[in-house]
Amino acid sequence: MSPGRPAAAGPALRISVVICVHTEDRWDDILAAVASVREQSHPAHELLLVVDHHPALLERLGEHFRGAHAGAHAPDASATPLLIMANSGPRGLSAGRNTGIAAADGEIVAFLDDDAVAERDWLHHFAQAYTDPAVMAVGGRTEPAWSSGRRPVWFPEEFDWVVGCTYRGLPPGKVRVRNVLGGNASFRRVAFDLVGGFAIGIGRDAGRRPLGCEETELCIRITRAMPDAVLLIDDRSVIHHRVPAERQRFGYFRSRAYAEGLSKALVARSVGARDGLATERRHTTRVLPAGVLRGLRDALLGQPGGAGRAGAIVAGVAAAASGYVRGAARARGKPTPFWNTGVGGGEDGGTVAAAAHKEAAV
Repeated sequence: MSPGRPAAAGPALRISVVICVHTEDRWDDILAAVASVREQSHPAHELLLVVDHHPALLERLGEHFRGAHAGAHAPDASATPLLIMANSGPRGLSAGRNTGIAAADGEIVAFLDDDAVAERDWLHHFAQAYTDPAVMAVGGRTEPAWSSGRRPVWFPEEFDWVVGCTYRGLPPGKVRVRNVLGGNASFRRVAFDLVGGFAIGIGRDAGRRPLGCEETELCIRITRAMPDAVLLIDDRSVIHHRVPAERQRFGYFRSRAYAEGLSKALVARSVGARDGLATERRHTTRVLPAGVLRGLRDALLGQPGGAGRAGAIVAGVAAAASGYVRGAARARGKPTPFWNTGVGGGEDGGTVAAAAHKEAAV
């Protein structure tokens, strides 16, 4: 399929959905995510569950879905076809996604987090956006589902990205963006054919510090390869992402912000600081100062959590900056890393990536 002639969108548009899973602790979440995909108003062409180096979970999923063992479709013809497979690359989210991309058959490949549920029109709004042949990626809005039942009073909306959700500062509606957010995103297959998949070494690796930004690096590669490409967020494509109690603590908030700094250093090393940090500069210089002032105003008005939110923004910026400085220092003087972006997995590569994961393990 030529990048210049993408598949037509509309009712016949085939969207493959990939969900990467890695732990039995999220069993109920995984089942809820699968059910939400199978209830879409625009039916998914297929659903691919990619299991990250967890044989017991792979077997359990196969048994649960009535014989849909690794590499086989679920036999229930009335439901969205389900394919369960093992991550064919190194441990981690990027390689898992690349495994799903390689196996997917649709013109569009969408990604849903394993601890999230999609609203019924999630894929419908994605499909509508692809009626424009210039559109190469579409993301949606991710709402936090706090396990405690409510947002911690100190937790600033400007930092909802810490828990994988849409944050204050993103423009509302259907807008062009530099990058989509990976847990609620879709891409044309031709984009992967042209630039490869997610970079190994930037994103999540189970058991290590929560790195990220692999979707940022991918989106920048897409727009560099296709200058006329359009990347969108449509906030009508909504998912609800569960936030467990351990991610509602300040310690996780600070650690995740630090890891984001490490990740941004990798992205800047790979694609350059101008592109890699453009959105972050705007967020830091415009949105976050307004958030601090808003928190201080709330504190003066006697509203709960105002001072805590202002302080959390300052602490989050400091942690991210510290991570970036540490990551950039480790990369200085080392050769530019080779990012393995093949969509079939592969070996981890890159001295900068290795350095970051060494730091993340500390």
